[in-house]
Amino acid sequence: MCGGQGVTEPHPTHTAKDVMRGSDVVALESPLFRFSDEVREALARGRPVVALESNVVAHGFRAPDNLTVALAVEAAVRAAGAVPATIAIAGGRFVVGCGTEELELLSAAGGAAAKVGGRDLAVALARGELGATSISATMAIADRAGIATVASAGLGGVHRGAATSFDISADLTALTRTRLIVVCAGVKKILDAGLTLEYLETQGTPVIGYRHLPFPAFYCRDSGFRTQVALDDPREIAEVARLHLEFGGTGSVLVTHPIPVTDALDGDRIEEAIRQALDHAAAERITGPAVTTFVLRAVDAATGGDASAANRAVLISTATAAAEIESARAALVGGVVDAR
Repeated sequence: MCGGQGVTEPHPTHTAKDVMRGSDVVALESPLFRFSDEVREALARGRPVVALESNVVAHGFRAPDNLTVALAVEAAVRAAGAVPATIAIAGGRFVVGCGTEELELLSAAGGAAAKVGGRDLAVALARGELGATSISATMAIADRAGIATVASAGLGGVHRGAATSFDISADLTALTRTRLIVVCAGVKKILDAGLTLEYLETQGTPVIGYRHLPFPAFYCRDSGFRTQVALDDPREIAEVARLHLEFGGTGSVLVTHPIPVTDALDGDRIEEAIRQALDHAAAERITGPAVTTFVLRAVDAATGGDASAANRAVLISTATAAAEIESARAALVGGVVDAR
């Protein structure tokens, strides 16, 4: 079970205001939630908090690199003035703010930890199993916990060939079911960026480029498509999000921020590696969610490990951007700007 020091039951008098929802107050009295002391206090005081997925710890990298990356991402959030809240599932509860012990457990578990998407939440809770949350699950939990901003390396999207396979990530529909600011580096290059943007437009999800107009493609800074608008000031993004979320049923705001120039990979090189990996996956009859993991590992092997280094850079870059925007959001609603 994931129950290390620093993780507590919800305080009896604690409520958390989701300040991006006007006057609505979300009470976190549910026994399904366990908060770290740091995250609980930050939410109570209106300090900036950034939710992080735990899937990257268990499944994104091999041990011990996965723990090193997880700690580096949390450090990046702190350095930018916010409190990191890595989210996981353990013992039939949502853990909001994993401590070092929890992160070590996820790191050691690796593939033995269940990969939990949005539709898997109830099953994971009922089984009491250790679960590493994907972005869709992290969004759902963060939304209920009163956290306003989520950081992820790459969002799921519309897969290549979706016209016949209907393979569209649950991350996209999760954006319509939550009221958050979601910061990512676009979609992985193995997906169809153009169709993903069309899908986002259809469901009314704003797509804002943070200091970068091109829609990024995870390892690469430019997918060949553009975001809806580029904004340079995190305070302006916070204001756009506030206005958007004042309207009921409008869903989350998506903010994209690219991998740093020095860490970006060549698009043509990645495209060729992806093509070969997809052909191999088809020949091996690998389908569903397993395709993404298979292709990403094949691309990493084809690039001599450069893809893993880029993955780490993306995680830190988006975490930093999310913390900057979340700090601006907290200041906008009267919270404490610097959580350090």
